[in-house]
Amino acid sequence: MLSHVMVGTNDIEKSKRFYDAVLGVLGAEEAVRNIAATGHARLFYRHDGSTFCVSEPIDGGPAVHANGGTIGFKCSSPEQVQQFHDVAVAHGGASIENPPGLREGASGSLYLGYVRDPDGNKLCALYRPK
Repeated sequence: MLSHVMVGTNDIEKSKRFYDAVLGVLGAEEAVRNIAATGHARLFYRHDGSTFCVSEPIDGGPAVHANGGTIGFKCSSPEQVQQFHDVAVAHGGASIENPPGLREGASGSLYLGYVRDPDGNKLCALYRPK
């Protein structure tokens, strides 16, 4: 359904260090750096048919996170959820909500871990047991 997701950043180098490490846990390669026609730096992470982008805001305003928004990343195991979480915290992210673990809900059992990136964007690492 989605072709890509883009988040804003106020510090492209800090975001690059964070996302190179965190998305590397999922198998994504280091970002492709691009300068938009407007002169704003952007990072493109491609993996498994998906693209995750980080950009300096083109309107020149500060990057702000979406209140109520979450970006979910599919993991292959509970251990990968934990590693995603731990690497995110070690690279400037913040652990939020409950510690990573199994959650029971209307959509069944999910193993989840939540963090915020250095700009405050909410990320979820998710593994759905079969």
